[in-house]
Amino acid sequence: MDGQKAKRRRAAAFFLSGLICATSLLGLGQSAQAAALEADRLVPVGHTIGIKLFAEGVVVIGLAEVDTGSGVLTPGVDCGLRVGDVIEEANGEEIESSEQFAALLQCGGTVELNIIRDGEDLTLAAQPVLGADGTWRLGAWIRDSMAGIGTVTFYDPETGTFGALGHGITDTDTGLLMPLGDGSVMHASVKAVKRGSAGEPGELKGNFDLTHDMGELYANTERGVFGSLEAGAFPEDGAVPVARADEVQAGPAVILSNVSGDSVEAYDIEIIRVLDSAGAQNLLLQVKDEALIQQTGGIVQGMSGSPILQNGKLIGAVTHVMVNEPTKGYGILIENMLAEAGR
Repeated sequence: MDGQKAKRRRAAAFFLSGLICATSLLGLGQSAQAAALEADRLVPVGHTIGIKLFAEGVVVIGLAEVDTGSGVLTPGVDCGLRVGDVIEEANGEEIESSEQFAALLQCGGTVELNIIRDGEDLTLAAQPVLGADGTWRLGAWIRDSMAGIGTVTFYDPETGTFGALGHGITDTDTGLLMPLGDGSVMHASVKAVKRGSAGEPGELKGNFDLTHDMGELYANTERGVFGSLEAGAFPEDGAVPVARADEVQAGPAVILSNVSGDSVEAYDIEIIRVLDSAGAQNLLLQVKDEALIQQTGGIVQGMSGSPILQNGKLIGAVTHVMVNEPTKGYGILIENMLAEAGR
């Protein structure tokens, strides 16, 4: 990691009340993957973590008019920018923060932008305009980072790697997957719960150790975030076998969740149906544990990643809550999550 990125991470003072949770097969061939799963044993964790993610470049989350004092212009629109574009370079300089990008615009001349759109590299010529406030503006709302709370699904003591969330971290405005430049995780404990109800998703509220990173992220994908942890970050005993998709059945199961302090507890759920889906919604599930329903109302934001166990095996992770029926939600099969991680 270069000095500027390290400086950004040290200087980041996040108000970590935002929640990383959704509300609404790569790599091995099937036979090789099945064989790998047969031998795989992972520690189901269920503990919350704080997550800081810095984008690779800056993400365009909106386009706006610029009041020049003598008229209104739309330079971002005029140069061809679109919501969801990732600006990686400006005039040949790598972009690493929104502040840096704003400073580069202050020369006032034409700016050559190297962007990524839908996986393709494009070059645009943008002409900032002088706003009524005396600063050069492009008329683009941008974001360079996100932060929040989520739950660790599994930890592999042999490699020091972990998987969490069961879905990707997406931009709150565009709904698009945030491109990972670098990121880290920190210890988090649950200080309060906003209880969920029909039409009002609940959420976990956390206390975060901002003084120390316990690990780093290496991937933000549609089926989870993955990274490495320092030794001793989580207990290294208690590994269980990993289930193949064809072993998962409708019926009783449990989830491991951290909804109070640092305590991880097991809660009863029912797998209503195993769905034929390649995304992060492979399991339709319902919370049956009255203690969890009393405390949270069911599934709440921040519980994404809570491991699901059935018949002594790790079968998946909680990913989504049904907004109008918070005792119900979806989960991802662990087989799909591990495939995305390249295992």
